[in-house]
Amino acid sequence: MMKRTSKVLQIAFTYMGTIVGAGFATGQEILQFFTRFGLPGAITIIMATLMFIWLGAKMMLIAADIRAKSYEDVNKVLFGERYGRWVSHFMLLMLFGVCAVMLAGAGSIFSENWNISYQSGLLITIFGCFLLLRKGMNAILAVNAIVVPIMLLFTVLIIIDTVQTPGANRWLLLSSDHSLLSIWASPFLYAAFNLSMAQAVLVPLGAEMHDRKTIVYGSWVGGIGIGFMLLAGHIALSVYMPGIRQFAIPMGGIARELGHGIQLIYIFLIFAEIFTTLIADIYGLTLQLQERLKISRTLLTIITLACCYVASQIGFGPLLSTLYPLFGLISLGWLVLLIRQRPPARD
Repeated sequence: MMKRTSKVLQIAFTYMGTIVGAGFATGQEILQFFTRFGLPGAITIIMATLMFIWLGAKMMLIAADIRAKSYEDVNKVLFGERYGRWVSHFMLLMLFGVCAVMLAGAGSIFSENWNISYQSGLLITIFGCFLLLRKGMNAILAVNAIVVPIMLLFTVLIIIDTVQTPGANRWLLLSSDHSLLSIWASPFLYAAFNLSMAQAVLVPLGAEMHDRKTIVYGSWVGGIGIGFMLLAGHIALSVYMPGIRQFAIPMGGIARELGHGIQLIYIFLIFAEIFTTLIADIYGLTLQLQERLKISRTLLTIITLACCYVASQIGFGPLLSTLYPLFGLISLGWLVLLIRQRPPARD
């Protein structure tokens, strides 16, 4: 029983840590996909949460069923042998783009908050990634086991502070002039992009798990955890709307209300969340490349990190605003096929 509980929490924390990347932890994703729509934002968060629970489990069960070596194996199940390979090629580029965004985000935190140059921040982050990635999946599990519970604790603090703030019920009162299409498309776009990118880690993680119930329970705990953090962020951001939209890091602005010390901790947490997503995505990327290139994982990791360093010279803002909307639209096709895919046969 204890062993299963430990495995369930490993899956849940890794799931949450992979989804809670730069855009989520800063509050920008919550603002763009949910809060700007007012009251319907809370309903669409529940819709996204249900998709994370259902489709996260489905993806990992498929991976466990076929003993997938990388996410390309799952894409071949969804799209067929020929198209699955092409989709995986494109997702390889998407994953590389996301890694470059995460690395640029880490560099920005160093330069904007810790008085360390952007380039030095990039190099420190790359060095940390390389050291951890040498330990493989165990390092990803270990880092998320530390970072995610702290993030959950901080989310609880945000909620407690929000409840005591005048206008705490604003999330129930906010209206929106956005079209119904953009409001109801947002949870699907959000889930599609995040799940398609998370498969780089969830597929090898699911393939390692031999107990189906552990995968299902892990997906439930992880999905509910993601939904809780989304809803907490949405309620807190709603209190400060529309002024909060001017902040590059909206959740950092809210953290400032809790005091200077808490704000410093939260900035570190944002970095930690970016870091966990980065090592998870680099891990998935090198797994995929290793199947194609047949060279050592260490060399692939060095080459991948070097390429991300070059791409990150473009900067965090331009990368995020250009790549993410494009990837979200493309990921919708992948989401539809995952929804349509029949669950793997039971043993």
